[in-house]
Amino acid sequence: MARQQTRADPDTADREIVISRVIDAPRELVFEAFTEVRHLSQWWGPEGFTTTTKTFEFRVGGEWIFVLHGPDGTDYPEWISWTEIVPPEWIALRHGEFRDDPDAFESTLAFTPHGATTRLVMRTIFPTAELRDEAVHKYHAIEGGEQTLGNLAAYLTEFLRKETH
Repeated sequence: MARQQTRADPDTADREIVISRVIDAPRELVFEAFTEVRHLSQWWGPEGFTTTTKTFEFRVGGEWIFVLHGPDGTDYPEWISWTEIVPPEWIALRHGEFRDDPDAFESTLAFTPHGATTRLVMRTIFPTAELRDEAVHKYHAIEGGEQTLGNLAAYLTEFLRKETH
């Protein structure tokens, strides 16, 4: 089943980025951190970035329109639309700078429980190899994705610490 795939597909490998992380939190909470703006606004983005949400509706066909604020003061308009949601296992989405962005890419998030932890695999497929390479080299997409998942892990560690005290 393609949903459980954790490596690049040979047919799309030149257009794909796969990032994974084991997060020390139960799957339901990791999934919830992606589905509620109160969580997302606390951790989304690479290190040093902040997020301002304009619109958020988590449902198939719903949109998240937001601005990612870079540490250098640059604002990046962002748009996400959810294309498939299977709680708490799976989220598929389109991500671009704006609705109908011809360079928008597809991402899937697979949440797999491992005891008290969750393995999160984020697969992103770009429309072309050139767009993937630009994202990697110009926008540091791999490092940014790893930092974003690191921010998620740190946020959930702190969230769980507060919940138990």
